[in-house]
Amino acid sequence: MRRLAALSGGAAALALLSGLALAQNAPESLLPPGFEEPRPAPTPTPRPSPSGGAQAPAPGPSGNATSVPVIQPLPTGSSNRAPAPAPAPLPDFAGKLPSLDQIERMSTDEIDELLGLKPKVDIPPGARRSLKRVGVLAPAEGGLPTFSLANQPASLVRAALAGSDGPVVSRWGHILLRRALASRLAAPADMDPVEFAALRVSTLNAMGEFAAARAVAQEVDTSDWNPALTAAALDAYIGTADLVGACPAVRLQGSRREDANWRLVQGICNAFAGEGARAKADLNRVRSRGQAASIDALLALRFAGASGQGRGAVTIEWNDVDELTPMRFALANAVGEPVPAGLLEGAGPYYARAAAVAPMLALPQRIAASEIAAREGILSSSALIDLYSQAYGEEDLDGPAATLAGQLRQAYVGGDSAARLAAIKDVWVSGPGQAIDYARLVLTAYAAARLEPSEEFVDDSGPLLAAMLSAGLERDALRWGNVIPEGSDGWAQLVFAAPNQNDPVSTGAVDDFIGDDDGAGQRRSKFLVAGLAGLGRLSQSDINSYSSDLKLGLGSATRWTRAIDAAAAADNQALVAFLAGLGMQGSDWQQMTPRHLYHIVGALHRVGLSAEARMIAAEAVARG
Repeated sequence: MRRLAALSGGAAALALLSGLALAQNAPESLLPPGFEEPRPAPTPTPRPSPSGGAQAPAPGPSGNATSVPVIQPLPTGSSNRAPAPAPAPLPDFAGKLPSLDQIERMSTDEIDELLGLKPKVDIPPGARRSLKRVGVLAPAEGGLPTFSLANQPASLVRAALAGSDGPVVSRWGHILLRRALASRLAAPADMDPVEFAALRVSTLNAMGEFAAARAVAQEVDTSDWNPALTAAALDAYIGTADLVGACPAVRLQGSRREDANWRLVQGICNAFAGEGARAKADLNRVRSRGQAASIDALLALRFAGASGQGRGAVTIEWNDVDELTPMRFALANAVGEPVPAGLLEGAGPYYARAAAVAPMLALPQRIAASEIAAREGILSSSALIDLYSQAYGEEDLDGPAATLAGQLRQAYVGGDSAARLAAIKDVWVSGPGQAIDYARLVLTAYAAARLEPSEEFVDDSGPLLAAMLSAGLERDALRWGNVIPEGSDGWAQLVFAAPNQNDPVSTGAVDDFIGDDDGAGQRRSKFLVAGLAGLGRLSQSDINSYSSDLKLGLGSATRWTRAIDAAAAADNQALVAFLAGLGMQGSDWQQMTPRHLYHIVGALHRVGLSAEARMIAAEAVARG
């Protein structure tokens, strides 16, 4: 407890401080033994001397020792010393002290702010981290070169990241952009490193990569967070339902924000700091004042009670709740409160992205959310298979998830190749005549890779190869090279699988594919030509000819095409990846243009990211 009696400064201040003291018990001394206020030393009794007179007490080693600590007395009277400094003034209250009623309505954080008692940092100087490089992936761990952006214009980097405010159409594009954003990078020379971190965290949130966003935010000491990084980091903590993880920043910054989410997290953090009564009072105040919805405040009260400091049960009623919010979803997941199915049905893709990686949710709910996460690149093929493996091991699980888990097992352990292919095809479609969902191709990637190439399976080679390449299993895909005819659907993907392949592609095979493409607008044919052109596997004359015939516009330029081409000419992987992510913004391949694909594949190929370039091109042909 702070010793308020040490503050002085006038009758009004004393009234304020006495008002605060009324609510407290008498303070208990926190000084260790031997440091209390010294008691007056008793006057020693003179001892008789051998001659009969009184004898002075024997001096100690220094001649003036005492049994209590010596405290330097304050100067009194006149002396040549400078006068004692005046007591420290009270904080400036802008000329007006708050009334007692106002003080009673204040939270402890607000009182600390008022009295200037709020700490400015939460990490000792010797433990603070440098901002020269921020990120979680070092170059040796797969991250992009650290100083890629050091000499790049901040305006271009800022525009590329600020414009990436949603998902990207390509699964492989998502994987590349996530890797670039999580890399341990130095900020451009004329950009604040904290601003650079905030932009990256915000972009990761927009992609649904909340765990990666949280990890990047945690690489910056909370005392260095600016408002933009604080907002982005709080979104990441909400996306992962890790509300207690935000407590260092929330408690350090106090009442700098007044929004509902901030107030709710403040109350939760106070509870987990051992201030249960204060947390309950603050959250009830937020609810009574209408600063947050009643359902949110009640969920936060239950969360605060989990700290062990709460008193009383909290009943959650969803009857009057007609919408879901990220904070509401996070609070419900964190306390194990089931969200009504009606709220989840039309809630939007955000909640599926968050639910797919939320370990506290039930397995069926995670599986139901996993398809969008697999389709977009949030979940790997291995992670998706692990979910269904758990479902297969659950004896009491039934419904679509259990059925699909059994089909997936048959895809691996069927008696022969034909049986396994039949099981794979059962996984691909959920009903007669339905199109194959790309997420199911991701799910069957490894099962497809275990099939022996056979002319018997040529008719299914297109989706089989798409499944393998969705997980980057290019070596397994290349085994089908002697089976698949040129110009077929499988060939159009296989042509991108071979690494270090610079040989020109037969225009006859390209013509055959174009001739057989009866899709809307021949988008797959356009993506095939754009991908081959970007990899340099068509001559310039052939590129011009196909561009004209298919109306691709590969030769036209925009500000974005000029920027990504210039970044490729400078051999800058990080900037190319950021600009590629900007060029792939969208939720559907219908939003992707052949011209953008051509420049993205070409730029990635020129800076040494050929594997990503080839997989993006193959995915475009499969999903176009």
